[in-house]
Amino acid sequence: MAIARLVACFVLYASLGQIPSSAGVTLRTTDKIVWANEFEPIELTCLIESISTNNPRIEWKKIKNGVPSYVYFQNKISGDLEQRAQLREPANILIFNSTRSDTAEYRCEVAAIDDQRDFDEILISLAVRVKPVVPRCSVPEAVTVGTSTELRCLENEGFPAPQYRWFHNNEELPQDPKNSPKLLNSSYSINPDTGGLKFRRVRKEDAGEYYCQAKNDAGHAQCPVQIMEVYDVDILGIFLKCFGAVILFFCLAASLCHYLRRGCFHKKGHNENNYNWPAQTDGVDYGDADEGHFRHKSSFII
Repeated sequence: MAIARLVACFVLYASLGQIPSSAGVTLRTTDKIVWANEFEPIELTCLIESISTNNPRIEWKKIKNGVPSYVYFQNKISGDLEQRAQLREPANILIFNSTRSDTAEYRCEVAAIDDQRDFDEILISLAVRVKPVVPRCSVPEAVTVGTSTELRCLENEGFPAPQYRWFHNNEELPQDPKNSPKLLNSSYSINPDTGGLKFRRVRKEDAGEYYCQAKNDAGHAQCPVQIMEVYDVDILGIFLKCFGAVILFFCLAASLCHYLRRGCFHKKGHNENNYNWPAQTDGVDYGDADEGHFRHKSSFII
């Protein structure tokens, strides 16, 4: 009886063109967090699960750094997505070639004036992956056995931030050298987040070609090959050079002492009197050389 009454009411409303509206507009999406590769297409889904209004108002807004801006308004694409996107039924938005600047939050809003709940919205987060560019590598040209050194690798364009790997003679170096039988005696360590390759004690076997690779989910890039040479410590050469320097020092010191003893560095004074007075044998005192006149000191015998 109740079912018959319900059917009768429905037929009555239908005949009058007044079908009761649904409980309200309801939206959902297939992914609230969406990843895309740069320069590739991506679709943000805004699915209308229930609605009674024939022509609902659909709007899309881009929210970046907390500031909203329209990307679909008054039935046309606008703002950052103009000429790069289109609206697809029922309310999806398709971006033809996503760029790193498209990374933001997007809000789909639907207004249905004939529904009991006449408004609903859904928020979607879009992150655009960016392939790394060629990293900048720094490899020392030459190091000495037993010393410490560091190889560096840096890349600033990739998103998300890339992970770094190092290759030695075209073979990838494991992060832990103990994982390779050939590298059990190695003392290096790799930081995959910063790109640093540190050697605590360089070995002769560490010489060779090195290059670094930066990789994320969008792709990878590597720097050109660089060569690091490793030299032994020349103990004999160092000893001979030091011994030669000591011998040279003593030779110079001996020569200096020899010349000082011979008086080669003594200079005669300009006021020295080199005149020799004749010997006095006749008993007559002719006076001192310093006196300027004759002085009689003994009697003459006639």
